[in-house]
Amino acid sequence: MKKYVVFAFSQLLFWSITPFVAQEKVPLLTGKVKISIAEGTFDCDLTLQNIPQLENYFLRLNSGMNILHFKSVKPDEFMIYYDKSLYDTLSTGESNAYFFPTNDRKSKFLPEAVRVKYVGKFPVVADTIEDYSRKDWKGNIAFNHNSVRTDGMQTAWYPVLYDIENDKIYEHVRYDLEIVCEDCSTLYVNGNAPVKATHATLKSDIPQELTLFCGDYDFSEIGETYILNPGITDEQIREFSELINTYKAFYTQKLSLPFDQPVTFVQTTPTSRKDGWLYVSYPTIVSIGWGENGLESLFDPRLQNWYRPFIAHELGHYYFGNYKVFNADLGDMMSEGFAEYLALQLTKELIGKEVYTKLIRTKIEDLKGFNPVPFGKVRSASDYNDRELYVYYYAPLIFSAIEKEIGEERMWEWLKTILMTPVRFTNYQFLVETLEKTLADNPKQLSAIKATYFETKHALKNAIKTVEKNE
Repeated sequence: MKKYVVFAFSQLLFWSITPFVAQEKVPLLTGKVKISIAEGTFDCDLTLQNIPQLENYFLRLNSGMNILHFKSVKPDEFMIYYDKSLYDTLSTGESNAYFFPTNDRKSKFLPEAVRVKYVGKFPVVADTIEDYSRKDWKGNIAFNHNSVRTDGMQTAWYPVLYDIENDKIYEHVRYDLEIVCEDCSTLYVNGNAPVKATHATLKSDIPQELTLFCGDYDFSEIGETYILNPGITDEQIREFSELINTYKAFYTQKLSLPFDQPVTFVQTTPTSRKDGWLYVSYPTIVSIGWGENGLESLFDPRLQNWYRPFIAHELGHYYFGNYKVFNADLGDMMSEGFAEYLALQLTKELIGKEVYTKLIRTKIEDLKGFNPVPFGKVRSASDYNDRELYVYYYAPLIFSAIEKEIGEERMWEWLKTILMTPVRFTNYQFLVETLEKTLADNPKQLSAIKATYFETKHALKNAIKTVEKNE
């Protein structure tokens, strides 16, 4: 059975503070959010300020939110007429794409600050078989028996600005929010420590994707790692913290880039009966699952060798997906594929060579009958055909084959070059140009790699042959 690592559209793909975009204009979100976990409700009065002045944009908001009004706050205060697009190609269906047309309706305008008031009511899934939903997923605003879980970008529970021309999502915002939840005991918003309260003002000057987890639960903090709703023993919490610090140290040493914030883990259950997965919106990693699909799998000898690499993958998204943002047609592949490649390297070095070998063989086995479009010929994400196989299996296998060709030291150099090279679009040209920088002294090898792994329909077969020969 395939056990996929979750797509963190997280991803996979959010805005971060990288050295070369430190002066980027970052929106500020202020206002009040009132939640009831018993009723499944959001009641929001929010203002998005310091908005980049874009001519072509959408303002996304969850489709379950009912808008009272939009208002311009700056430069002038007035009620805004808004319209909704049916052609937001990046929307996964959870959100509506709003915009403000000019008076002649031939273009759009965007105030410097926008206030929006809205309410939403969502199903509350009680802890009984009869009350389960058929499916749960990352973009779901999920109320279970004791909490509410949301990510930021995909659920768009708050207004998320999207720059169409530059394929850039502004789900990472600075914030100053009053959070009220009278039937909660703990409040958590990404970028803050969890708070034991029903009413709190939470702030962050560091832009964050606003993952939110509020409810009636406890939490632990040890070794700069928070675990919310842990469901594991104190001894296991200590072991888990040590494990995370070891993984972080491995990545830091290999990539010369330390983690800049403590990591917070959220353990919760799905609103469905069988779903289980992880996703990341750094510095939060969310583990969703019942029983053996939860954090306790880290300590079960039968399960830990498949679950621990999942944790390694999500930590890898600090670099690929957070420190470096990916977009364009190959952005999803690079974010997930390189995070999975990192997890494979960590598995080989820290978890066990035999576990690494089994993971590689599983990928090869699951790719039988798959005919992927090579990187150089992908024109849109639809060319992936089967996204799960393409980004989690095919891409890391290609990267593993390239590692065998150029050596581990050069491979780590390439990864660092990808992370540190400023670029508008992370497309095929970017992939090749960063590899070209890494192999500047060996142009023949670059040409061979492009021909063997990037531009031929036989790339998968070639990669399998190379990997199997060198394992």
